[in-house]
Amino acid sequence: MGMLIFMLLPLAACGYVLWHVYQILPSSAWAKWAVVVLMAASFLMLFVGFSNRLDAMPMPLASAVYEVGTSSLIILLYLFMLFLVLDLGRLFHLVPSSFLKGSWAGTAFVTGLMLVVFVYGNLHYRNKVRQPLQLRTAKHLSKPVRIVMISDLHLGYHNRRSELHRWIDMLNAENPDLILIAGDIIDRSIRPLEEQKMWEEFHRLKAPVVACLGNHEYYAGEPGSLGFYEKAGIRLLRDQVLIMGNLAIAGRDDRFKPRRKSVKALTAPIDRSKYTILLDHQPYHLEHAEQAGIDFQLSGHTHHGQVWPISWITESVYEKAFGPHSKGNTQYYITSGIGIWGGKFRIGTRSEYIVADITSKVSDR
Repeated sequence: MGMLIFMLLPLAACGYVLWHVYQILPSSAWAKWAVVVLMAASFLMLFVGFSNRLDAMPMPLASAVYEVGTSSLIILLYLFMLFLVLDLGRLFHLVPSSFLKGSWAGTAFVTGLMLVVFVYGNLHYRNKVRQPLQLRTAKHLSKPVRIVMISDLHLGYHNRRSELHRWIDMLNAENPDLILIAGDIIDRSIRPLEEQKMWEEFHRLKAPVVACLGNHEYYAGEPGSLGFYEKAGIRLLRDQVLIMGNLAIAGRDDRFKPRRKSVKALTAPIDRSKYTILLDHQPYHLEHAEQAGIDFQLSGHTHHGQVWPISWITESVYEKAFGPHSKGNTQYYITSGIGIWGGKFRIGTRSEYIVADITSKVSDR
């Protein structure tokens, strides 16, 4: 029932928007129908993108179908909100009825506003924010450690190799000692990563890479995802602990896998004199890391909603949907991700990478 409602709501919103588009266009009936049919077809591409049919299409066509379909969902959301506001304005006699029917002024206003919003959203997505993070610990570190942290790359039909190449250059410029990835390197299909040989880009990184799985690695297919991680030279932790000098890095399998280890069971063997970092893709039950004595947890998954007002929903679902957080002696960072799912728009949120410098209070004495 929940899935049925999830599917029916966008279809109902689509009908509402398309009816308004037909009404507002100052053109002949056939021209109106042409625009409405084109918009409906763009939206229906979203469902093609959710299927396995993309993998059978030529790569340029598959990429176009994916980007148009997923982008149309976000554009539909904003058109729905705009027409709803205009309808309320008409109801309270703030907007004349003529503005929404056969109106050049109305058409220009809606079109212009949508262009401004989504050109901004795309440019804002392409700007990757560098987020510095200072982590101080009473535990002994032989020297300060710089870790670059990212999540939610969503490499695939929309985030292609050229984009990954740019991200790798940004990470290398930080001269990190270690790179941590909190899942969802892969989007929904392994095919575009394989055809573009994206694993080669990860070999350009100048520091060891440690990662956990996200839910999208399971959507893309577990065997293919694991094979990609191996070819990319990424040290994957699936309910495992890696000791690197004074650091202990614990990586949980994703919540998608119901029988994964608890945080307590995973980290029980760790020598507590080591600075302990937990990688857990989905930021549920943050108290478990505090109870297990974790020093720092990195999570992603939320994307901070990608666009407003979806960010409000993620903030109501998760204890912490974005940014730094603390519980007791445990520090957290929930990242909105360097990449994105679907349409390349960030409105009211941001794409980011974290540069964390871990220093020991002991070394200052």
